[in-house]
Amino acid sequence: MVNNEKPKNKVILKEYGKNIQKLVDYVKTVPDQEKRTEYAYALVELMKQLNPLLKTESDQKLWDDMYIMSDFSLEVDSPFPMPEKELLGKKPLPIGYPKGEVRYKHYGRNIEKLIAKAIEIEDDQEQETALIYIGQLMRSFHSTWNRENFDDAIIIDDIKSLSKGKLHIDLEKVKENGLFETSMRRDFKSNVPNNSGNNSNSGGRRNYSGGKRRNNGSNSKKRRN
Repeated sequence: MVNNEKPKNKVILKEYGKNIQKLVDYVKTVPDQEKRTEYAYALVELMKQLNPLLKTESDQKLWDDMYIMSDFSLEVDSPFPMPEKELLGKKPLPIGYPKGEVRYKHYGRNIEKLIAKAIEIEDDQEQETALIYIGQLMRSFHSTWNRENFDDAIIIDDIKSLSKGKLHIDLEKVKENGLFETSMRRDFKSNVPNNSGNNSNSGGRRNYSGGKRRNNGSNSKKRRN
């Protein structure tokens, strides 16, 4: 004999556990709709407290989950409409992959998109600022891929190639001002002390230690006398 009865206290969404499922089942049985709605709001807050990760979720997801746990039979005055039961378990639409091969794989497709945007900039100063930012990104990607063979001229040639000759920045200007280096790297270079300062400090330490040795020598003579 086949038993067609549904199992009691079936947990529909296991991430919430058996106790939350029992509370949802109880709220469904409350006859007064106003009281039922009040319990539903309290239950949503309890779901947040029991799982701290759910605090970052929107309230709509929590209400949707409560409707799902009620088998879409919970009648309350909700701030969000009940989701359609037909959408549950429906396969999402496939995500299309971007078409076209990336020309320089070590830069990635986003660099190509940034260059395409920079071409559209009409103001020369703004376009140069965009080029400097793109050059800094390309330098960091290129140095990760090939640390030994690197020069700013390579970056400029690649920009010219990717933009089909529509973007250009002067190589001497880039090298002289370190434009393709990050601002942190430029600040570090400017704050490095020069060698003369280091020599003067070390010279001071030698005089101090030498004087100390002479003092010790004179004291030892006094002790012998």
